[in-house]
Amino acid sequence: MKLLLLNPNTSAGVTQLMTDVAQRAAAPGTEIVPCTATRGVPYIATRTEAQIGGAIALEMLAEQHEKVDAAIIAAFGDPGLFAARETFDIPVIGLAEAAMLTACMAGRRFAIVTFAQALGPWYEECVRDHGLRERCAGIRMLDTPFQAISEVGTEKEDLLVELAQRAIVEDEADVLIFAGAPLSGLAERVADRIPVPVVDQVVAAVKQAEALVALRLRKATAGTYRRPAAKPTIGLAGALTARLEHRDS
Repeated sequence: MKLLLLNPNTSAGVTQLMTDVAQRAAAPGTEIVPCTATRGVPYIATRTEAQIGGAIALEMLAEQHEKVDAAIIAAFGDPGLFAARETFDIPVIGLAEAAMLTACMAGRRFAIVTFAQALGPWYEECVRDHGLRERCAGIRMLDTPFQAISEVGTEKEDLLVELAQRAIVEDEADVLIFAGAPLSGLAERVADRIPVPVVDQVVAAVKQAEALVALRLRKATAGTYRRPAAKPTIGLAGALTARLEHRDS
């Protein structure tokens, strides 16, 4: 089984961080195929950046979807996720949805803890879009600068743990999610410092991707996630153009 780990931003260090976590979580026989965007932003933190990242994710998927069994959009706000499920035949998993649905099976309400204030509005809308507002106890964010995006989980580890502990006491969270691709692997390091289950977004995504491949679910040909009818395009990337115009099969 091949799983595409698609990072829709340009931080190769973050891709490597997630790849390391994914490889440790993967079952024997599962190959992680990492892919980093060649254009865009170093990390996605706003609605605008999410729209850009979503479009780039679709381009990357168009180039890779026939080579893998499933894909993970490896940015916590799941940019482009719904469009990808509509457009491609393979299972497509988002970090946020995978982490939140996993958390829902471990407790009544989950809290999201992340490393930057700018992420808050986008993450709130992500929770809403996945229909999980009532299951979310709250979103807590640091408000301090960091040195390097790929090292923020290590640099801010103690502060993030403190935020998590406050979410448990003050927000009555039953489960914690450290959100944002640069925080991948943090859950494993600090699990014994937090008195409730902690879900790692990448681990959850890998295990759910493996499960969906094993289930052999068919691609919808009816309903809202059926592949859209062919439509002519102008100026889009070649592989995505072929997919949208139905010239790739």
